[in-house]
Amino acid sequence: MEKFIVSARKYRPQTFDTVVGQSHITTTLKNAIRNNQLAHAFLFCGPRGVGKTTCARILAKTINCENIQPDGEACNKCTSCKTFNEGTSLNIHELDAASNNSVDDIRTLTDQVRFAPQAGKYKVYIIDEVHMLSSSAFNAFLKTLEEPPPYAIFILATTEKHKILPTILSRCQIFDFKRITTNDTVEHLQEICKKEDIKADKAGLQVIAQKSEGCMRDALSIMDKIVSFTNGEITYSNTLEHLNILDADYYFKLIDAMTAQDLGAAMILYDDINRKGFEGDMVLNGFAEFIRNLLVCKDEKVIGLLEVVEGFEEKYSAASKKISSAFLISALNILNEAEINYKAARNKRLHVELALIRLTYLQQAIELVEDNSGIGKKKPSESARPVAFRNIVPLEIKSKESSEITSTTSGKMPFGLKEKPVPQEDGPRLIIQEKTIREPEKVSKAAAEVQTEKAPTLGALLKIRQQVQKNRLNGNDIAKSLNTENLQEAWNLYVDKLSRQKNHSSVTNFKLAQLRITDENSFEIITESNIQQKFIEQERGALIEHLQLFFNNRTLNYQITVLEAQSEKEPQDRPLTQKEQYLKMIEEYPLVKELKERLRLELDF
Repeated sequence: MEKFIVSARKYRPQTFDTVVGQSHITTTLKNAIRNNQLAHAFLFCGPRGVGKTTCARILAKTINCENIQPDGEACNKCTSCKTFNEGTSLNIHELDAASNNSVDDIRTLTDQVRFAPQAGKYKVYIIDEVHMLSSSAFNAFLKTLEEPPPYAIFILATTEKHKILPTILSRCQIFDFKRITTNDTVEHLQEICKKEDIKADKAGLQVIAQKSEGCMRDALSIMDKIVSFTNGEITYSNTLEHLNILDADYYFKLIDAMTAQDLGAAMILYDDINRKGFEGDMVLNGFAEFIRNLLVCKDEKVIGLLEVVEGFEEKYSAASKKISSAFLISALNILNEAEINYKAARNKRLHVELALIRLTYLQQAIELVEDNSGIGKKKPSESARPVAFRNIVPLEIKSKESSEITSTTSGKMPFGLKEKPVPQEDGPRLIIQEKTIREPEKVSKAAAEVQTEKAPTLGALLKIRQQVQKNRLNGNDIAKSLNTENLQEAWNLYVDKLSRQKNHSSVTNFKLAQLRITDENSFEIITESNIQQKFIEQERGALIEHLQLFFNNRTLNYQITVLEAQSEKEPQDRPLTQKEQYLKMIEEYPLVKELKERLRLELDF
């Protein structure tokens, strides 16, 4: 019986072209190999299962290949490639920093670096999970990493770049690996299924890709389990069953019951879900993701963010048209709150059912708030009432024997005042003069007018729009035409502004730039070097605002182009360098080159 090998190992990429979803990394490495511009230390960082160690091994094999292909790939036929594929190569050393993280382990490694390779050009040291090294081990590794022998190359791999010392980072070329997209994962799984004669439904593979969350190793492991579970056939239904994922049809039924405010149907549906063994937090999380997808379908601009199984897009789009955005946003808030408090709830099922009850009657609550005559909203002018202040006038108090208290005024009360006796147990009574409000309706109306003057209304906005249109008719808002003369004038004004700010470096680079109009709303800034481009790029925000105000055109934009100046040709009568002398020598006397290679001499020029 042939020994089984998991797909993650059996179909591990052996060349750069077979690496999935990391073209920005593989292209850079191939160009570096082809142009002989290899660094002495690399740092591969990114999420798990995206190809960091795989790319490190391919790089180690390729740089030692005896017949490197024109595209920078290994030949897989020479002795070096065969020994590498068989795992018997002596030029590659892998160290697991998770279990070998002490100073002694690093010192053993640095001692091995001193010995040149017996066969091949380079000795490659791959240190996986390098962030697990201790601080002492990092410090012991610094000098060797900074100035290694010319035949030694270090490749460090990590999932947590922030834990590595800055002194290590500054000595490495850093490559950031990204998560593999769902489409790339599905295409790779389809190729493997075709090679293994596995019947695979694309919808099932999409579920596997979404479950793996950008990790190819997880996707291949999940596929192996489902193939064993289904005896060589992958479908949408058995994938959901094996991964314990709730079918989206349940969520469609739930949302239909909630929009119809049918609490009984929603409760029966949740009971069916609960009987199948799905936990409440999984239901809340899945339903929140379903609501998010419906909200994404509302706007065509972000429809690309919809990550659902193939064939469900139209169903999501049709369901989103029946539900308002206010309902979806409020439902997301309820589900988020319920999921956060799920762990603290003693009765988990009741906690989820309460969330479903709130969602079922959510539409009724929204209608109450949207109704102007309801409880939720009231006009500010209706609830605002003036406050009646009492005017207290000091009175003259007679002795205790007197039974009456007379006012200090002439005896007649002023207009609008009346006497209001306040009984007191001990001592005389006080007469408080209270000002009465004769016309509360007029005062209320005046207060409402004052309040509406403070806040802008529809009428005020309409007046502003009319004023803007009037200004446009009068010619105050007419855009200037973009021509060479106006553009140069605006450019010179901005240069003067930089001069007043004493930004002399930017002034010099702005004066050296050339301007070329491309169309009626855009132009091109031509620079001679990247440094000049960076100085102009630093002023992008202020410059575009200045130009748009000058031309009175908010659609005006520009782009920067770098045209490197042609370097002058070197004179022909210059003396030859040491390297050129050596190349000329071995061209005339090939035995010199053979002698150098046999003695393993390293020339310093």
